[in-house]
Amino acid sequence: MGERLTLSERRAIRAQLRTLAPPKVRRQTADLRRDIRGLRKRLARRLASEVSISPQLKSIAQCESHGNPRAVSSGGTYRGKYQFSFSTWASVGGKGDPAAASESEQDRRAAILYRSEGPGHWPVCGS
Repeated sequence: MGERLTLSERRAIRAQLRTLAPPKVRRQTADLRRDIRGLRKRLARRLASEVSISPQLKSIAQCESHGNPRAVSSGGTYRGKYQFSFSTWASVGGKGDPAAASESEQDRRAAILYRSEGPGHWPVCGS
């Protein structure tokens, strides 16, 4: 296996490739990228509208973070609308920082956790 290219080397190669591609192919590629971005946005809106939050989860979110999806506990351990720890977030399929995830993603992950473990995961707010 060869060495990985640096970011500047990759950019230089991409720039060279762009000069080789005919203008029509460049336009079609740009159009496809724009279409893909639009489809991703539409899918995200549709998924967000499909997530239904139970009254129990609404109550937990209000208690944990006042419903703020960007909330972070004072020690930084618990993050997001439902104050997930990184390990709990990962256990329900979350990737990265829970507080950086979309609100609908947090709602979905909290619903998974609530279905599998019930309100006991939130000892203060879940009771």
